[in-house]
Amino acid sequence: MNVAILILSAGSSNRMGTSKQLLPIGNTTLLGLSIENALQSNAKKVFCVLGSNAENIKNSISQYDIEIITNVNYKKGLSSSIIKGLHYLKDKNFDSILFMLSDQPKVDSKYINLLILSSENNPTQIIASQYEKTIGVPAIFPKRYFKQLLQLKGDKGAKDFLNAHKSQTITIKSDKLIDIDTQEEYLNFLKSL
Repeated sequence: MNVAILILSAGSSNRMGTSKQLLPIGNTTLLGLSIENALQSNAKKVFCVLGSNAENIKNSISQYDIEIITNVNYKKGLSSSIIKGLHYLKDKNFDSILFMLSDQPKVDSKYINLLILSSENNPTQIIASQYEKTIGVPAIFPKRYFKQLLQLKGDKGAKDFLNAHKSQTITIKSDKLIDIDTQEEYLNFLKSL
C-alpha cells in the first residue's frame, strides 16, 4: 500500500507565544521529532505543510528527506493546510494519506505503523485516532475521500469530517495523543522524557 504522510505544521502557535515547531527536544525540535517518527514508519514518502515562519522552520529541518509544501493561507485554519497538501498530492499516485500534526511528540513510528497496518487491512475505511470524547488525527484517508476533503473549511481540520463519516471510520485508542499547545505542556513533556 502506497501511503503518504502529510505533517501539518503551518500554524502560528498563538497559545505558545513562539514557533512551537522550533522548540528544542533532545537533538532536534518538536517538528523534527515528528518528521523523524514519520520517516521511520512504513509510509512511502513524507511531506510537510509550512506556513507561519516558514523560512526559519524550513532551515531547521533541511537535513530531512521530505518535501515541503508552503501554505500562504495558513491563517484560514488547519483545513487550509489539508487542502493545500491534498492539491499537491492528489495526482501523485498514493493510495491514501496519513495526516498528522507536528505538535504530538508521542506519536512514534510504532503508532504510525499501527495506523498503516489497519489501513492495509481495511483499505476502504478511514483509520482515525480515538481521544477520550472525540476522534481525530493522526488519521489515514483513502483516495476515495480526497475530493470530499477538499471541501473542508475553518480551523477544525478533519474533525467534523470524521464525525460525519463515523460509519466508515475505524478508530484506534492510544495514550500517545497529547498535543503541545502551551509552555506548561511543553515543559511537562520534557520532564516526562
